Amino acid sequence: MATMTSTAEELDLIRKSVRALCAKFPETYWRELDEKKAYPEDFIKALTQEGWLSVLIPEEYGGAGLGIKEACAILEEVNRSGGNAGAGHAQMYTMGAVLRHGSKEQKQRYLPKIASGELRLQAFGVTEPTAGSDTTSIETTAVKKGDRYIVNGQKIWISRAEHSDLMLLLARTTPKEQVAKKTDGLSLFLLDMKDQKENITIRPIDTMINHATTEIFFENVEIPEENLIGEEGKGFRYVLSGMNAERILIAAESIGDGLYFVDKSVQYANERVVFDRPIGQNQGVQFPISQSFMDIQAAQLMMQKAADMFDNGENCGAEANMAKYLATEATWKAANAAMTTYGGYGFATEYNIERKFREARLFIVAPVTNNLVLSYVGQHVLGLPRSF
Repeated sequence: MATMTSTAEELDLIRKSVRALCAKFPETYWRELDEKKAYPEDFIKALTQEGWLSVLIPEEYGGAGLGIKEACAILEEVNRSGGNAGAGHAQMYTMGAVLRHGSKEQKQRYLPKIASGELRLQAFGVTEPTAGSDTTSIETTAVKKGDRYIVNGQKIWISRAEHSDLMLLLARTTPKEQVAKKTDGLSLFLLDMKDQKENITIRPIDTMINHATTEIFFENVEIPEENLIGEEGKGFRYVLSGMNAERILIAAESIGDGLYFVDKSVQYANERVVFDRPIGQNQGVQFPISQSFMDIQAAQLMMQKAADMFDNGENCGAEANMAKYLATEATWKAANAAMTTYGGYGFATEYNIERKFREARLFIVAPVTNNLVLSYVGQHVLGLPRSF
C-alpha cells in the first residue's frame, strides 16, 4: 500500500525531534529500569503522545501514514541515545501484517485506539518451545466453533505481553498432516488479551536483558471470527510481511546501538589518558572503532535499500534478512571495540556500556538467528541446496 515519502530534510527533522524527546530520558533512567527489570512506562507514553509509535498507521486512522524508512529513523535514534526501543517496536512491525492483510473493519476498530495509545499492540505470538525457529511446526491450535475460534497452546519468548492489550497471534487451524504444504493451515489473529485474561496465563522469564520477556499459556481462549486476519490458513504468508518489517526495524535499532558504541568509544578514547597520551592515539584502540564504524555505515545502506523496497511494496525478503545480519554483526564488533576501549570501566554499570553490550548481543539471535539468515541467503538468493 502507498505511503508518504519524507524528504531528507523531513527525515532529519524526525531524527532531531526524537533526539530531543530522548534527551528527557537520560541513561540513568534506562540504567535504573534495567536494575529493577521494569517497563519504561513513561517513555512509551511520551513516544505515543508525540505520535512516534503510530508513524506507520494511515492518517485516516489517526497516524502519520509514513513508511518503514521513517520508523527506522525513529528507532535508530532511540537506541543511539542510550535507550532501548524494544519496549515499543512491536507496534511498528506488526503493522506489516495488519495494514496489508487486515480488513477495513479491523482497521477502523483498532487502529485509531492504537494510534492514540488507548490500546497497545506490543505482543507478537509466534515462537513456541518445541518449534523454535521452525514456525511451521507450531502446535498452538485455533479450532472454529460457531462464530469463534477456540485457542489452546503455549508461546514462549513473547516480549511485553504483560504490557499489551492486543496480541498478533499465529495458530494452527488445520493439522500439519492434513495440508499439502507445511506453510498452509496457519492462521493469524488479533487477540484481545484483556478480554480473555481469565484464560491466559503469563509467566515472566528472567533474562539477561530487560525486554519483559514471558511465556504464555492459552486455555480455551475465545477469538471472534471477525478477528481473523485475512483468509484462514494463509497466516504464515501474512506473518512474513511482519517479519520483513521486523528485520528491517531490528536492523535500524542495531545500527542505533552500533553508533552509540562508536560515539561513546570516540569520546572516551579522546579523553582517557594513559602513558601520557590519549588512548585513541593507539592503533590497537583506534582501528577496531574505525572498522566497526565502516561496517555500520555499509549495513545502514542495505537497511535503507530494504526499507525503500518494503515501502514500495516490493519483495524484500533477501534485503531485509541481509540488513538484519549486517547490522547486528557490525554492531557486535562495535560493542566489543567499546568494551576494549573502556577496559575495566566497561564492566561498571555506571558507564552503561555493559548494559548496551548485553542488549546488542540479543539481536544476533533474535528475532531470527543469523545462522538462519546465512541459510536463507544460501538457498533463496544463491540457489544452493537447502541445508536443513
